[in-house]
Amino acid sequence: MGRGEEDGQPIAYNHQKHVSEAGMACLDCHANAETHERASIPNIGTCGNCHSDTTVDNLAQRQVAEYVAKGALIPWKQIHIIPDYAYFSHRRHVKLGQMDCATCHGDVGAMITPITKPFVPLKMGWCMDCHEQHVVSNDCAACHR
Repeated sequence: MGRGEEDGQPIAYNHQKHVSEAGMACLDCHANAETHERASIPNIGTCGNCHSDTTVDNLAQRQVAEYVAKGALIPWKQIHIIPDYAYFSHRRHVKLGQMDCATCHGDVGAMITPITKPFVPLKMGWCMDCHEQHVVSNDCAACHR
């Protein structure tokens, strides 16, 4: 079992290493955040651009490279779940609303262990407060299907 499995993820993903040491931004891996409803969780297509050495000493890096070598998707566990009756678009918030990712996700770039729970409670009251603060519609039809 890798260290990430203890935290509920298959690999001990270290955001800080990718942000601070490799100089990556959220959109480097979560490219769909500006163009789609869902931000996308990167997998072997993205990770394989840098991680292909299955003999590297670092366990997490080696695990990623092994998934890439096998052509098997990394079974990341979804953390942020929006109910089916609610509509949330990353594009609307990130691109059109120009919100910083940290508003909802916290300082992910400083995290050295995998994310195991949402940074903020993704509940209607929290969303409505944010909409009110930013003078955005709180009409039910804006977010409910």
